[in-house]
Amino acid sequence: MVTRLSTLFVRTLREDPSDADVASHKWLVRAGYIRRQAPGIFAWLPLGLKVRQKVERVVHEEMQRAGAQQVHFPALLPREPYEATGRWDDYGDGIFRLKDRKGADYLLAPTHEEVFTLTVKDLYSSYKDLPLVIYQIQDKYRDEARPRAGLLRGREFSMKDAYSFDYTDEGLEKSYQSQRDAYERIFQRLGLEYVIVQADAGAMGGSRSEEFLHPTDVGEDTFVRTDGGYAANVEAFRVTPPAAVDASATPAPVVFDSPNTPTIDTLVALANERHPRADGAWSAADTLKNVVLALTGPDGSRELVVVGVPGDRDVDLKRAEVAFAPRAVEAATEEDFAKHKGLVKGYIGPWSSAGAVLGESSSTGIAFMVDPRVVEGTAWVTGANEHEKHVFNLVCGRDFTPDGVVDIAEVRAGDEAPDGSGPIVAARGMEIGHVFQLGRKYAEALGLQVLDENGKLVTVTMGSYGIGVTRLVAVLAEGNHDEKGLIWPEVISPFDVHVVAAGKDDIVFEVAEKLAADLEATGKDVLLDDRPKLSPGVKFADAEILGVPHIVIVGRGAAEGQVEYWNRRTGEKSDISLDQVSGILSR
Repeated sequence: MVTRLSTLFVRTLREDPSDADVASHKWLVRAGYIRRQAPGIFAWLPLGLKVRQKVERVVHEEMQRAGAQQVHFPALLPREPYEATGRWDDYGDGIFRLKDRKGADYLLAPTHEEVFTLTVKDLYSSYKDLPLVIYQIQDKYRDEARPRAGLLRGREFSMKDAYSFDYTDEGLEKSYQSQRDAYERIFQRLGLEYVIVQADAGAMGGSRSEEFLHPTDVGEDTFVRTDGGYAANVEAFRVTPPAAVDASATPAPVVFDSPNTPTIDTLVALANERHPRADGAWSAADTLKNVVLALTGPDGSRELVVVGVPGDRDVDLKRAEVAFAPRAVEAATEEDFAKHKGLVKGYIGPWSSAGAVLGESSSTGIAFMVDPRVVEGTAWVTGANEHEKHVFNLVCGRDFTPDGVVDIAEVRAGDEAPDGSGPIVAARGMEIGHVFQLGRKYAEALGLQVLDENGKLVTVTMGSYGIGVTRLVAVLAEGNHDEKGLIWPEVISPFDVHVVAAGKDDIVFEVAEKLAADLEATGKDVLLDDRPKLSPGVKFADAEILGVPHIVIVGRGAAEGQVEYWNRRTGEKSDISLDQVSGILSR
């Protein structure tokens, strides 16, 4: 049946939404595809649902081609499975929790690993039942602190999540590769550029994790890559530590006065002015910057850690959040400094001429971690833990011993890739898919075992594979629009063709009606603008904003069998006869 704009539940807007900060948010709202209900929460209107369902159809087809079977779990789930895996606490404030009338704890599922695992445990007990891959497309809920960018970062969103179950590591490898291949087919069919990057598994856990990122300036993720094929999310980038240095000829530490030098720049300037070196100038790379971070656990506990990084680098808080997960990370506050008298703000270091605080390895009495570049034998200029004093020739491994190594310094273009493939370049991307080799983390926590060929109980090994379905709609809108509105790829357009009756004469509407019916009869999904008493200009503006890639204008030439064809993707406009329309749309 032809869809008529005169009765379709849609209203286009001429003004941008006040809260829209990216193009996809602006156009999806203005074109009447979605409507905001609350921060990060949107209603899907008829046009939006049609696009979403077409994305889902591609996902369903490729999942089933890869041998996955569809299931559907509830979004409202009990506390106990998530408590068994530790994620009830690990998620902290990131999930929606609630109680029923009897006081039992529930949550709105952020992911479904636990219930997938328990259901397989309930039904399967033999290796003969495996391998198994099951999936769903279901809504997820996360209490984002700052929902933004419309569908790109919301509190409610739809995901396709699949899980593979094998009883051998070799089986997991095959299942993982099959799903990875399916993801490539999905994104290729949708016409989306993507880069597969190494990623950190985070709270999901597991031994291998890869993200599919769509390169875009509005992306929330920074990734790096080389011409040699290396690609990684910055959170997963790992510095290759340099070789240890022979420090036998390095003089003993020397403390010097450094008034008004609370920053690296002021320290370097003073060092070059008062203590010039014979082999060149001091630089920020010769200094050790000591950053104090506050780590807050899911239980509300708070502790400080000092991290020493080369002075020409800053700490990347996103990398720090991964390194210290599940604890939240922030810069230490004035209140934190006030509680820890061993921290001399602006002059912190891992060493003091007075020695370490009793019973502590660090002179501050707080755990001291270092960047991987701070290897044994390297000498640094850094704080002396005295007001307006720094120290030269402080050697790692001789004068101080770090409590550990943590790789959280910023990643820069030009850094060497850890696989030796050369210097990296950086880009922005939006995550559109993520695949994990979970291994046995969830199976062990929840007791998922099967009998193997020898009748021995073995723990099942799992994979997890996610695609943000509603995010894909936004990503596709983000990359397919112009200054007048959306321009959908044919594979997900809500309609195949948009027929516009542009005029007041009855013949215009009669021809448009017949054309729409004829196209529908050939299998086309047709949107007909049959609204009376609207000017052609208004109808043309709506046709452009709605984004159907093929538009046919029935206007003045209707009586002579002439129409105008618009191709929204190429911008081509041409006068054609009615009998040419079907052929053009079939190209």
